[in-house]
Amino acid sequence: MGFGVSGATAIIFLGLFIAAGTMFTTTSATVEQVGEAQDDRQERLLDRRNTAITVTSAVYNNSTSTLNLSVSNGGSTTLSVNGTTVLVDNEYRSTATARVEGNAATDLWEPGEAMTLNVSTAEPARVKVVTEYGVADASEVTVT
Repeated sequence: MGFGVSGATAIIFLGLFIAAGTMFTTTSATVEQVGEAQDDRQERLLDRRNTAITVTSAVYNNSTSTLNLSVSNGGSTTLSVNGTTVLVDNEYRSTATARVEGNAATDLWEPGEAMTLNVSTAEPARVKVVTEYGVADASEVTVT
């Protein structure tokens, strides 16, 4: 065997070594990202299990054309007011007028607190409130 064969063999082994190192780095990063994604999913599922809301009052005032809602956070998860969706007769309504325990400046809806909303609308029949985790409660509207 001459030097050419030994040199070629060394170059091939060096190339295999570099390729194996690159493959290990890529595989390691991918496994880490998948693990982090699974952890995030488990945290979201736990938050969803610990979320509970109840529409305690849904009253439509004919004289002011306003739907007055009161929703209670009965779970153990802090919710976002901006992450909460209100559907009035299956139509999206803004939560811009929401107040949590009388405070309109907060976005945090703590466990045990009540959120009130005033929505200008035509006379509705049904209202549904959905949290950022997909947990929802619906109620028939009382007309006064």
